[in-house]
Amino acid sequence: MTVADRPATYREVFAEPTFRALFAARTLAIGANSLQIFALSVLVYAGTGSPLLSALAFAAGFLPQFAGGLLLGSLTDRLPARRLITIGYAVEAALAALLGLAHLPVPASLLLVALVATGTPVFAGAAARVIAERLTGDAYVLGRSVSNMSSSAAQLLGLAGGGVAVAAVGARPALLVAALCFAVAAAAARLGLPADTATPPRPPSSGRSGAVRDSWVGAKAMLSDRTIRRLLLVQWLPSALIAGAEALLVSYGGKRGFPPGAGAVLMAAPAVGMLLGNFAVGRFLRPSLRERFAGAFVVVLGAPLIALLLAPPFPIVVALLTVAGTGYAYGLGVQRAFLDAAPADRRGQLFALFSTGLMALQGVGPLLLGVVAEATTPTLAIALAGAATVLIAPALRSRP
Repeated sequence: MTVADRPATYREVFAEPTFRALFAARTLAIGANSLQIFALSVLVYAGTGSPLLSALAFAAGFLPQFAGGLLLGSLTDRLPARRLITIGYAVEAALAALLGLAHLPVPASLLLVALVATGTPVFAGAAARVIAERLTGDAYVLGRSVSNMSSSAAQLLGLAGGGVAVAAVGARPALLVAALCFAVAAAAARLGLPADTATPPRPPSSGRSGAVRDSWVGAKAMLSDRTIRRLLLVQWLPSALIAGAEALLVSYGGKRGFPPGAGAVLMAAPAVGMLLGNFAVGRFLRPSLRERFAGAFVVVLGAPLIALLLAPPFPIVVALLTVAGTGYAYGLGVQRAFLDAAPADRRGQLFALFSTGLMALQGVGPLLLGVVAEATTPTLAIALAGAATVLIAPALRSRP
């Protein structure tokens, strides 16, 4: 792959007004979504006393995205991007407001959340397509990097803010705050995106079949492509394995006898590492070096988890998890190849498919590793996740 070997700068990325608008809208919406998930989980638990229903309230916004991405993904390339993104955030605002104002039965609330979640990959794919059209070369890679960093920061702030908001005003008012944030995100997308983003690359009248059939045919075709399949898997699998390991950190801390509250610190460490790694690698490493060392970054992502078998003291564990988090920067070395492999008329659908698989496997990873931890120990399960991640590294040296 040939790219200019001069790293872009954040100033260049944010000089693009369309990216600025999408960045602001997306960051606000992710924070609002985290706030909504937390507040709804608290509301459901307070009303039912059921840990299971509270957990379902947490998961209802993620699992249905799998069906939405597979069956509706082609809409990202068939409908105007600005309209899709604006409608997506507006629907989220309406949902949060309804959950906050109406005393709905728990099954009805969860059903509404699941229904809206099916459209999330479509809206996300449309936004990713616009960014790919507006940012070129290394600016695109850096734009993806800063988007990933803002997503993690917004999720952390949304959850932290959710705890403060629920404690201060209650779960229902907190949901109304989330609704307001979604509404502002919709306005930012509608007013900030220029008119030419309203033109779809492939109009519905292009002679193709209906949206569901077209989505299914497109997904099958892309997953049958060897290059696309490899690039999807090397992005999906490490994230799934590390998500599973992170889900065990609270029980790991308990088994090790760490002090109360240590679980929160352990879970925050990889996120801090990811922010540092994406910033440093995206800003200071040349594009050719990012691509050359992508496999090495995957090793960094997994290897520190294996070291937990040595039972290091708490500060060393935090340091190891932070170092592991920097390995997420491997994704920067994959972005250009991934974009180049995308079919011109299905670019948005490929981004939607990527988001779909990522969310689905990040849900499966904790489940599978949880089973392993039950049968063995959390330490061994986390170490196995690290070892499996390291074994993925050679795939990043493969070329079609």
